[in-house]
Amino acid sequence: MKKAKDENTEGQILDAAKNVFQAKGMDGARMQEIADKAGINKAMLHYYYRSKQLLFEAVFKNAFSLLAPQLNAILNDDSYIEDKVKNFTSNYISFVIKHPYLPNFIIQELNRNPDFILNLKDNKGFPNLEKFRKQVAIEVKKGIIKPISAEQLFINILALNIFPFVARPLIMTFINTDKAAYNKLMEDRKAEVANFIIHSIKNT
Repeated sequence: MKKAKDENTEGQILDAAKNVFQAKGMDGARMQEIADKAGINKAMLHYYYRSKQLLFEAVFKNAFSLLAPQLNAILNDDSYIEDKVKNFTSNYISFVIKHPYLPNFIIQELNRNPDFILNLKDNKGFPNLEKFRKQVAIEVKKGIIKPISAEQLFINILALNIFPFVARPLIMTFINTDKAAYNKLMEDRKAEVANFIIHSIKNT
């Protein structure tokens, strides 16, 4: 019974921290505010996480562990590059609509602590590009897609998928839309981004 209670408390802490980090960022977040939102005292919060940095990393790893294996599975399955682009884009956008804090978490932490991502590289499920590289080379050689390096293609996929979420407030202001309409726009981007990339690389 004690173990279940501990897991529930930790879950409450991570949910509270996620909300505070999303609203205030790493630097603006305060441990007392997180404790208050989790319904515990600050001493209890420090019992689970000794520092804000450790708590931030736990929130990030928890979210990343949900997304990374999905993306890694797509990169390493036996589907054609065209299908990989569609599946990667669809999965990423669906995930970030549910976890909108994640892209900015990554950008903030990489700017503040560039070596942070290296700590995740050896984790199970971290995206591996080796098979993707080989598939791109094979499809280029067969004439299925136009000459392009796997690295450039992967950067294009990431950039077109990530930027609208990182720049969300700016884009919402430019196009004068609300949150619900913007989420619908992001849903539509699943097809828009995939078709844009596929059209740019596919030999017709």
